[in-house]
Amino acid sequence: MTIVHPIEHAWITTGQTGAQNYDEFADDAEITAIIAENPQSALAIEMPHRAPESLGKTFADSLPDAADRLAQAKADGFYVQVENAVVLYRITDPTTDTAAYGMFCLLDTAQISGRDDEPGLVIRNEDVFIEKVRERVALTEATDTLLSPVLLMQTAHGDKLQAELVSATAAAGAPMASDTDGAGRTHEVWPVPPGPAADRLRELAGGGELVVADGNHRSLAAQIGGLSHFLAVVTTPSSVSIDPYHRLVQEMGMSAPALLERLRAAGATVTPLETPPETPAQPGTIHLYLNGSGHAVALPAPDSDVVTERLDHALTERVLFGDVLGLDPGDKRIRYIGGDYPPRWLRGEVDAGRAELAVLISPVTVEDFVAVNLARQKMPRKSTWFTPKARAGLVLAELHR
Repeated sequence: MTIVHPIEHAWITTGQTGAQNYDEFADDAEITAIIAENPQSALAIEMPHRAPESLGKTFADSLPDAADRLAQAKADGFYVQVENAVVLYRITDPTTDTAAYGMFCLLDTAQISGRDDEPGLVIRNEDVFIEKVRERVALTEATDTLLSPVLLMQTAHGDKLQAELVSATAAAGAPMASDTDGAGRTHEVWPVPPGPAADRLRELAGGGELVVADGNHRSLAAQIGGLSHFLAVVTTPSSVSIDPYHRLVQEMGMSAPALLERLRAAGATVTPLETPPETPAQPGTIHLYLNGSGHAVALPAPDSDVVTERLDHALTERVLFGDVLGLDPGDKRIRYIGGDYPPRWLRGEVDAGRAELAVLISPVTVEDFVAVNLARQKMPRKSTWFTPKARAGLVLAELHR
């Protein structure tokens, strides 16, 4: 038996619906602009209150709009239904001539483990913002559909699964649908009907522990929403990498000199930078940009063998945000900026006055990420930006309660 199942009622795009996931944007205005340019984007359903015609409504008040948009997209032929299939998925990057592989499928929600004392083969490893989880639950209830997959990394049989995915994709012929994202990557999908090929893929995908690489909020929403299964893309370690995850602080509540002085008082080492701050090459130092200047900051780390307590993201939460700025990580003045946005973009937000502080953090190493998961510990919020991302709106799972 495997915890990986075909999608009983899948809806596969015929084009124009693919989108970044709802939580991959640094600015909500970007979402509105994308929907305005492409009204069929799944973002109009996932973030209904950001669609141009729904601006001014709350998320809750916009949920009927989301359900109507999804029904209309199906009626207009932007999705076709496929029964009982797993769906091969390939993402090709023309700039590096590389490809990432995965498969859309359903997994048992009961297998999600969110604590070290909670059994399960699907390990959720990151703290979440509960408001976002509640929104995902409400959207699923309004549409009876799972729109975005949880990205899961198969660690026990990653090499075997990778080889099987590559082989199956090569033999599958032309994709059923293709989509190009904003970075120029091509996303292609192939449904695999019930049979030996699908069974072999499901056995490999479910053969051991799976780690949530992206979609901690969506996985918890499946639990809170009482769903028996959740939509996922199962991929392999060789198909993904970890990019930086930075922060912007819109209001510090103090001057730049006061911030630097408080950091020193908290035990940090602060060194002015002669060049514009970039992503630090190695863990152990973060870069700050404020008031037109950059600083390298080594935050005081506890003498602990617990990996999560020594990560730069955890030290940023505890020392910079908590002790120095007096901010909770969920404070609306903090914006979490994924790896698709380069350091120059963050510096530009500060220079333009849309933020007062940019915090540039070295990406978490794969070794630390694996160590945290094996210990069933939690990663700090928004600390791992896995790439390439599984695209929303390509394969949907309709629920029948």
